[in-house]
Amino acid sequence: MFLFTSCSARNNEESVANSSTSSVSTSTVDESNSTSDVAESNSTSDVAESQPFTINTAISDVINYPAFGSWGRLIFPVNSGYYSGNTLGNLRLTWYNNIDAQKTVEIANYMKERADNGEVIFYDIYSDDEKAEDPAKKNTGLFFFKGSPNAKFAVCNAGGGFAYVGAMHDSFPHALELSKMGYNAFALIYRPGWDTACEDLARAISFIFANAEELEVDTNDYSLWGGSAGGRMAAYLGTYGTAYFGGDDLPKPAACIIQYTGHSEYSADDPPTYSCVGKNDGIANWHTMEARLDAMSALGIPTEFHAYEGLPHGFGLGTGTVAEGWINDAVAFWERQV
Repeated sequence: MFLFTSCSARNNEESVANSSTSSVSTSTVDESNSTSDVAESNSTSDVAESQPFTINTAISDVINYPAFGSWGRLIFPVNSGYYSGNTLGNLRLTWYNNIDAQKTVEIANYMKERADNGEVIFYDIYSDDEKAEDPAKKNTGLFFFKGSPNAKFAVCNAGGGFAYVGAMHDSFPHALELSKMGYNAFALIYRPGWDTACEDLARAISFIFANAEELEVDTNDYSLWGGSAGGRMAAYLGTYGTAYFGGDDLPKPAACIIQYTGHSEYSADDPPTYSCVGKNDGIANWHTMEARLDAMSALGIPTEFHAYEGLPHGFGLGTGTVAEGWINDAVAFWERQV
């Protein structure tokens, strides 16, 4: 494999947390987590099972909703220092813009409805023994947004500077929209640190392949999605593959869909790649993204690039902006690679 890079991909603008946390946690409740600061008020009794969440619902009520069990704390960043706001309507996430309150409510109610119906929407990717050996693995797992039975799957990876996981804006919305199109979509909650994050993504893909029959997913021609730090994760797995990061030796994705990341590394074996970014992004320079895709195209790798006027970093689905609808372009790109 020949690698090309114009700068260090491991010392970048999205890697704000350079410490590679050696552990993570999943559905097991870790009472010491800072999420307890946000969730200390056990007011879930105010949220009846028949009552939908609204923009006025307290974030702590969602975290502590009984049907969510111990994984409710993973819906929002485990480290509460990276988000602000007390309700679904005023949630703010560090480094992100254009957070859509109505989409946040829709996602919370999607999870609530399915959990109330007894559906499994969260999967641990590590065993209890592995989590006991490395407690940080308790803060990992896959949220499943089920599409049509035996449809292809996608794994969506939120950014957060490798310091936290901004899933409510940067992966849950994407996964939900993909599931509406019939695809089976997963949103990964991973450990901070670029290396542990990539290990968790490799493990997650391996988990999906190993449990494809139970999950009712087609493992052929899957795609990896990511924004900011999550985009780097998708790119790394696209370049190096799952086995390099400790996962099973599996096929590379049919396509990588990458948003607003300054990642510049690539190889001649990289999968087809779609990228989009705002021209006012002060974190991920759009010229860097364009140059990477131009270089990949010169090697014969299918690419597609979009830079949107006036948009800052972390616009997510871009609802109400010039980027609105980009996800449809990205899906069409993926489908052309199948």
